[in-house]
Amino acid sequence: MGNVTKSSGNVFEDLGFDTSEAENLKLRAQLMRELETLIHDQRLTQSEAAELLGIHQSRVSDLVRGKIDRFSIDMLVKLLAKTGRQVEIKVKRQAA
Repeated sequence: MGNVTKSSGNVFEDLGFDTSEAENLKLRAQLMRELETLIHDQRLTQSEAAELLGIHQSRVSDLVRGKIDRFSIDMLVKLLAKTGRQVEIKVKRQAA
């Protein structure tokens, strides 16, 4: 078996992204996952989800397919707000 490297806790940082980009990607992934879970749990079709979110069906497809580069944090927060969700961001110092 090969060497095992302990994760930093952020898969994007582990993949070589710089710290700031890794944090941005991690946050976007969490927000996208929340939306995807909502769509799945409510058994919405992509058309129904598009109507709920006020976006085109093709954007819902991008969302559920994990096309992270197509969504900003701002856009994801707005989409979650349309579903009645409130996003809270917690800021903390990095461990030295």
